[in-house]
Amino acid sequence: MKCECCHKAEATIHLTQVIDGDVKKLNLCQDCAKANGIDLNSPISITDVLLGLGAQHAGPPAAASEFDLCCTRCQMTRAEFKKRARLGCPECYNAFMGELNAITQAMHHSRQHVGKIPARQGNEARITAQIAALQKEIESAIGKEEYEKAAKLRDKIRALRESVQTAENGESHDD
Repeated sequence: MKCECCHKAEATIHLTQVIDGDVKKLNLCQDCAKANGIDLNSPISITDVLLGLGAQHAGPPAAASEFDLCCTRCQMTRAEFKKRARLGCPECYNAFMGELNAITQAMHHSRQHVGKIPARQGNEARITAQIAALQKEIESAIGKEEYEKAAKLRDKIRALRESVQTAENGESHDD
């Protein structure tokens, strides 16, 4: 496969980026990668990748370095956070909320970290999440005065809750 930049050398670096479900691939030779600022010898942290190492080539805001984020409690800077890929204190969560949202969105395709669910509780957790989503839909439907839709959603929630109770009762008899 030829380099997409120079169209001469063999591509040895293959980058893939997914943004909003749209997959973009870039195949470069080592020379073009270096020319575009991709340093193959330096370690890259996950925060560098997820916060966009290439953003500097897209033209960062002029004031970005001047007003770089900093935690008010531990004084950790955005650059330190990107380098360490760890927060310094609880206040860092507030200071770097924008970066954390971007990382979470990139990793989970959602703004909320879900984490892993133990196998035994997986079904119950999924149903609980469905119920929460349905409750939000009910609130929205009521706000739009769509009462029939809200009633149907309420019935779905009742059915889900009954299935959870049935499963719990079935498990307690098996013990």
